[in-house]
Amino acid sequence: MLKSRIKSFVFMILIFIVVICFLISGDLNSVETLKNSEDDVFVPIIMYHSLLKDTSLQNDYTISPTLFENDLKYLKENNYTSVTVADLIDYVYNDKPLPEKCIMLTFDDGYYNNYYYAFPLLKKYEYKAVISPIASMTESYTQNNEISVNYGHISVDNIKEMVQSGYVEIQNHSYDMHRLKPRMGVNKKKGEAFDSYKSNIEKDIITAQNYLKDNTGISPQCFVYPFGAKCEETEKIIKELGFKCTLTCTEEPNYISKSEDSLINLGRYRRDNGESMEALINRINKSADN
Repeated sequence: MLKSRIKSFVFMILIFIVVICFLISGDLNSVETLKNSEDDVFVPIIMYHSLLKDTSLQNDYTISPTLFENDLKYLKENNYTSVTVADLIDYVYNDKPLPEKCIMLTFDDGYYNNYYYAFPLLKKYEYKAVISPIASMTESYTQNNEISVNYGHISVDNIKEMVQSGYVEIQNHSYDMHRLKPRMGVNKKKGEAFDSYKSNIEKDIITAQNYLKDNTGISPQCFVYPFGAKCEETEKIIKELGFKCTLTCTEEPNYISKSEDSLINLGRYRRDNGESMEALINRINKSADN
């Protein structure tokens, strides 16, 4: 009976040693995880498109200038600081700190009303925004010198003025692939060979990059996926082209760390007429907590 107790005692000691080793290992891992998490910065990204006063033209992608101004007021009153792609890249690559409570405001497609309505409001409230124009549309409206708040797109001169102000950053949204056919955005067509796919999207994206650089002096470091459409090979191609950041249309929170990969496939929350900025921010924070 004594031998049995001794065996049980020894067994318990062995179990205790194993558990202690596991806990120590777990604690070390937890410390490392904590260390990594301290470098993570939560960055909500809001996706806008068009601003128009005519209520008949407003929809899921078009809101009123008044609503946008209310957004800026809310962010200002709640001490949010706007950041750009360059700020995120500086944090990851150059160890430049980010604000404690930051947010990114993005406008896709480069509509003229971004310049007409949004730009003055950004200056008024001292907020920055990232505008990603469809380069072929900018080229067309620049050449034709056509101006329309309802359907027009920003020109080269509009871009230069906004960028020089310090309140707008320009990124690459493709040259002419903001289409649903023959392919959806820069996604691969059904049955398309990889080499052909790679060549097609590279040509378009490089054309946009060269147009912006040649005409505005800007070399975007971020590619903004049209419609958020891509396939499993797309990311590798985009990285090979030298882009350090990509934006999708997926609604998910972002944590920017010291890892270069934390700048890839950043999620964005579409701004529509369905909720206030307060409600949208609460929804984003809730998704971040889950």
